[in-house]
Amino acid sequence: MTVEEVRTHVKASAEALFDEGQVTELRVIMQNGYIHSGYYDNFEALAEAAAHWDRKTGTQGIYWTLNPVHPDCLHRAKNKMRERVSKRQSTTSDKEIIRRKLILVDIDGANRPTGVSSTDDEVARAKECALRAAAFLFRERGWTAPLVGMSGNGYHLLYKIDLPNDDRSTTAVKKVLHVLAALFDDDAVKIDTSVFNASRISKVYGTMVRKGDDTGERPHRRAVLVRGGS
Repeated sequence: MTVEEVRTHVKASAEALFDEGQVTELRVIMQNGYIHSGYYDNFEALAEAAAHWDRKTGTQGIYWTLNPVHPDCLHRAKNKMRERVSKRQSTTSDKEIIRRKLILVDIDGANRPTGVSSTDDEVARAKECALRAAAFLFRERGWTAPLVGMSGNGYHLLYKIDLPNDDRSTTAVKKVLHVLAALFDDDAVKIDTSVFNASRISKVYGTMVRKGDDTGERPHRRAVLVRGGS
Protein backbone atom coordinates (compact mmCIF):
# COMPACT_ATOMS: atom_id res chain seq x y z
CA MET A 1 0.00 0.00 0.00
CA THR A 2 1.05 3.58 -0.57
CA VAL A 3 1.05 5.97 2.38
CA GLU A 4 -2.27 7.42 1.19
CA GLU A 5 -3.76 3.93 0.87
CA VAL A 6 -2.65 3.13 4.42
CA ARG A 7 -4.26 6.32 5.73
CA THR A 8 -7.47 5.56 3.84
CA HIS A 9 -7.68 1.96 5.07
CA VAL A 10 -6.93 2.90 8.69
CA LYS A 11 -9.56 5.65 8.67
CA ALA A 12 -12.19 3.43 7.03
CA SER A 13 -11.45 0.68 9.56
CA ALA A 14 -11.79 3.11 12.46
CA GLU A 15 -15.12 4.32 11.07
CA ALA A 16 -16.33 0.71 10.76
CA LEU A 17 -15.22 -0.31 14.26
CA PHE A 18 -15.67 2.74 16.46
CA ASP A 19 -18.29 5.32 17.34
CA GLU A 20 -17.65 8.81 16.04
CA GLY A 21 -15.70 10.85 18.57
CA GLN A 22 -14.82 7.97 20.88
CA VAL A 23 -11.37 8.07 22.45
CA THR A 24 -9.02 5.37 21.18
CA GLU A 25 -5.44 4.68 22.21
CA LEU A 26 -2.98 4.15 19.36
CA ARG A 27 0.02 2.12 20.52
CA VAL A 28 3.19 1.46 18.54
CA ILE A 29 5.48 -1.39 19.60
CA MET A 30 9.02 -1.16 18.30
CA GLN A 31 11.38 -4.04 17.58
CA ASN A 32 13.74 -2.68 20.24
CA GLY A 33 11.01 -2.92 22.87
CA TYR A 34 10.11 0.76 23.10
CA ILE A 35 6.42 1.69 23.25
CA HIS A 36 4.91 4.88 21.80
CA SER A 37 1.34 5.85 22.67
CA GLY A 38 -1.24 8.51 21.89
CA TYR A 39 -4.97 9.08 22.38
CA TYR A 40 -7.28 10.08 19.55
CA ASP A 41 -10.84 11.26 19.13
CA ASN A 42 -10.17 12.29 15.52
CA PHE A 43 -10.00 9.52 12.92
CA GLU A 44 -8.05 11.67 10.45
CA ALA A 45 -5.32 12.34 12.99
CA LEU A 46 -5.29 8.70 14.07
CA ALA A 47 -4.89 7.50 10.48
CA GLU A 48 -2.12 10.01 9.84
CA ALA A 49 -0.19 8.84 12.91
CA ALA A 50 -0.64 5.17 12.03
CA ALA A 51 0.59 5.75 8.47
CA HIS A 52 3.60 7.70 9.79
CA TRP A 53 4.72 4.94 12.15
CA ASP A 54 3.89 2.23 9.61
CA ARG A 55 6.74 3.41 7.39
CA LYS A 56 9.21 3.90 10.24
CA THR A 57 12.18 1.53 10.37
CA GLY A 58 11.99 -0.62 13.49
CA THR A 59 8.20 -0.61 13.91
CA GLN A 60 7.08 -4.14 14.81
CA GLY A 61 3.35 -3.56 15.09
CA ILE A 62 0.71 -0.85 15.48
CA TYR A 63 -2.29 -1.45 17.74
CA TRP A 64 -5.39 0.27 19.03
CA THR A 65 -7.82 -0.24 21.88
CA LEU A 66 -11.04 -1.83 20.65
CA ASN A 67 -13.32 -0.44 23.35
CA PRO A 68 -13.86 3.30 24.07
CA VAL A 69 -11.42 4.85 26.53
CA HIS A 70 -12.45 7.35 29.19
CA PRO A 71 -12.34 10.84 27.64
CA ASP A 72 -10.02 12.17 30.36
CA CYS A 73 -7.27 9.86 29.06
CA LEU A 74 -7.24 11.97 25.89
CA HIS A 75 -5.22 14.53 27.84
CA ARG A 76 -2.26 12.17 28.16
CA ALA A 77 -1.47 12.90 24.52
CA LYS A 78 -4.36 14.53 22.64
CA ASN A 79 -4.41 13.47 18.99
CA LYS A 80 -0.63 13.02 19.00
CA MET A 81 1.95 10.39 19.94
CA ARG A 82 4.24 10.32 22.97
CA GLU A 83 7.42 8.34 22.46
CA ARG A 84 8.98 5.82 24.85
CA VAL A 85 6.17 5.78 27.39
CA SER A 86 5.85 3.60 30.45
CA LYS A 87 3.34 0.86 29.71
CA ARG A 88 2.10 0.75 33.29
CA GLN A 89 1.68 4.49 33.77
CA SER A 90 0.76 5.81 30.33
CA THR A 91 -1.28 3.17 28.49
CA THR A 92 -4.90 2.15 28.95
CA SER A 93 -6.01 -0.03 31.86
CA ASP A 94 -9.21 -2.08 32.08
CA LYS A 95 -10.77 0.39 34.51
CA GLU A 96 -10.30 3.22 31.98
CA ILE A 97 -12.66 1.59 29.45
CA ILE A 98 -16.08 3.24 29.72
CA ARG A 99 -18.10 0.53 27.93
CA ARG A 100 -17.67 -2.72 25.99
CA LYS A 101 -18.50 -2.21 22.32
CA LEU A 102 -16.67 -5.10 20.59
CA ILE A 103 -15.92 -8.77 21.17
CA LEU A 104 -12.71 -9.95 19.50
CA VAL A 105 -12.35 -13.56 18.37
CA ASP A 106 -8.66 -13.96 17.51
CA ILE A 107 -7.68 -17.08 15.54
CA ASP A 108 -4.08 -18.14 14.82
CA GLY A 109 -2.04 -21.19 14.00
CA ALA A 110 -1.68 -23.53 16.98
CA ASN A 111 1.98 -24.39 16.50
CA ARG A 112 3.61 -21.10 15.50
CA PRO A 113 6.71 -20.32 17.56
CA THR A 114 6.74 -17.06 19.49
CA GLY A 115 8.18 -14.07 17.66
CA VAL A 116 7.78 -15.23 14.07
CA SER A 117 5.22 -14.63 11.33
CA SER A 118 2.72 -17.23 10.14
CA THR A 119 3.12 -19.38 7.07
CA ASP A 120 0.57 -19.00 4.27
CA ASP A 121 -0.90 -22.36 5.29
CA GLU A 122 -1.35 -21.22 8.89
CA VAL A 123 -3.17 -18.08 7.73
CA ALA A 124 -5.40 -20.13 5.41
CA ARG A 125 -6.31 -22.52 8.22
CA ALA A 126 -7.10 -19.60 10.53
CA LYS A 127 -9.41 -18.20 7.84
CA GLU A 128 -11.23 -21.54 7.51
CA CYS A 129 -11.72 -21.68 11.27
CA ALA A 130 -12.99 -18.08 11.34
CA LEU A 131 -15.59 -18.85 8.68
CA ARG A 132 -16.78 -21.94 10.56
CA ALA A 133 -17.00 -20.07 13.86
CA ALA A 134 -18.89 -17.17 12.29
CA ALA A 135 -21.32 -19.57 10.61
CA PHE A 136 -21.94 -21.33 13.92
CA LEU A 137 -22.65 -18.09 15.76
CA PHE A 138 -24.98 -16.93 12.98
CA ARG A 139 -26.95 -20.17 12.50
CA GLU A 140 -26.92 -21.64 16.00
CA ARG A 141 -26.87 -18.55 18.20
CA GLY A 142 -28.50 -15.90 16.01
CA TRP A 143 -25.55 -13.53 16.10
CA THR A 144 -25.25 -10.94 13.34
CA ALA A 145 -22.46 -11.13 10.77
CA PRO A 146 -19.16 -9.88 12.19
CA LEU A 147 -16.55 -7.52 10.90
CA VAL A 148 -13.69 -9.70 9.64
CA GLY A 149 -10.02 -8.81 9.72
CA MET A 150 -6.84 -10.51 8.59
CA SER A 151 -4.48 -9.75 11.47
CA GLY A 152 -1.26 -10.28 9.54
CA ASN A 153 -0.77 -13.74 11.05
CA GLY A 154 -4.33 -15.01 11.47
CA TYR A 155 -7.95 -13.90 11.40
CA HIS A 156 -10.22 -11.77 13.56
CA LEU A 157 -13.97 -11.82 14.02
CA LEU A 158 -15.25 -8.61 15.61
CA TYR A 159 -18.78 -8.49 16.98
CA LYS A 160 -20.48 -5.26 17.95
CA ILE A 161 -22.06 -5.25 21.39
CA ASP A 162 -23.10 -2.65 23.96
CA LEU A 163 -22.41 -3.73 27.53
CA PRO A 164 -21.18 -2.05 30.70
CA ASN A 165 -17.56 -2.60 31.61
CA ASP A 166 -18.13 -4.70 34.69
CA ASP A 167 -17.36 -8.16 36.05
CA ARG A 168 -20.52 -9.68 34.59
CA SER A 169 -19.63 -8.53 31.06
CA THR A 170 -16.05 -9.75 31.47
CA THR A 171 -17.30 -13.17 32.50
CA ALA A 172 -19.70 -13.29 29.54
CA VAL A 173 -16.99 -12.42 27.00
CA LYS A 174 -14.62 -14.94 28.56
CA LYS A 175 -17.31 -17.63 28.35
CA VAL A 176 -17.93 -16.94 24.64
CA LEU A 177 -14.24 -17.36 23.85
CA HIS A 178 -13.91 -20.57 25.85
CA VAL A 179 -16.99 -22.09 24.19
CA LEU A 180 -15.66 -21.25 20.72
CA ALA A 181 -12.24 -22.65 21.59
CA ALA A 182 -13.79 -25.89 22.82
CA LEU A 183 -15.75 -26.21 19.57
CA PHE A 184 -13.16 -25.13 16.99
CA ASP A 185 -9.62 -25.55 18.33
CA ASP A 186 -7.68 -28.38 16.74
CA ASP A 187 -4.09 -29.39 16.07
CA ALA A 188 -3.69 -26.63 13.46
CA VAL A 189 -5.55 -23.60 14.85
CA LYS A 190 -6.53 -22.09 18.18
CA ILE A 191 -8.89 -19.38 19.36
CA ASP A 192 -7.14 -17.11 21.84
CA THR A 193 -9.09 -17.22 25.09
CA SER A 194 -6.93 -14.55 26.74
CA VAL A 195 -8.33 -11.55 24.79
CA PHE A 196 -11.37 -10.99 27.02
CA ASN A 197 -10.05 -7.99 28.95
CA ALA A 198 -11.77 -4.64 28.37
CA SER A 199 -8.60 -2.73 27.41
CA ARG A 200 -7.48 -5.32 24.87
CA ILE A 201 -5.44 -3.90 22.01
CA SER A 202 -5.55 -5.28 18.48
CA LYS A 203 -3.75 -4.71 15.18
CA VAL A 204 -4.57 -1.53 13.31
CA TYR A 205 -5.95 -2.62 9.95
CA GLY A 206 -3.95 -1.17 7.09
CA THR A 207 -0.57 -1.45 8.87
CA MET A 208 2.30 -3.92 8.54
CA VAL A 209 2.92 -6.66 11.10
CA ARG A 210 6.62 -7.44 11.40
CA LYS A 211 7.25 -10.41 13.67
CA GLY A 212 10.71 -11.94 13.28
CA ASP A 213 12.54 -11.88 9.95
CA ASP A 214 10.66 -11.33 6.69
CA THR A 215 11.27 -14.67 4.94
CA GLY A 216 9.67 -16.49 2.04
CA GLU A 217 8.22 -19.12 4.36
CA ARG A 218 7.11 -16.71 7.10
CA PRO A 219 6.64 -13.29 5.47
CA HIS A 220 5.60 -10.01 7.01
CA ARG A 221 2.03 -9.10 6.04
CA ARG A 222 -0.28 -6.14 6.27
CA ALA A 223 -3.30 -6.43 8.57
CA VAL A 224 -6.47 -5.60 6.66
CA LEU A 225 -10.17 -5.32 7.35
CA VAL A 226 -11.53 -7.70 4.74
CA ARG A 227 -15.22 -7.48 5.52
CA GLY A 228 -17.01 -4.51 6.98
CA GLY A 229 -14.56 -1.85 5.82
CA SER A 230 -12.88 -0.73 2.63
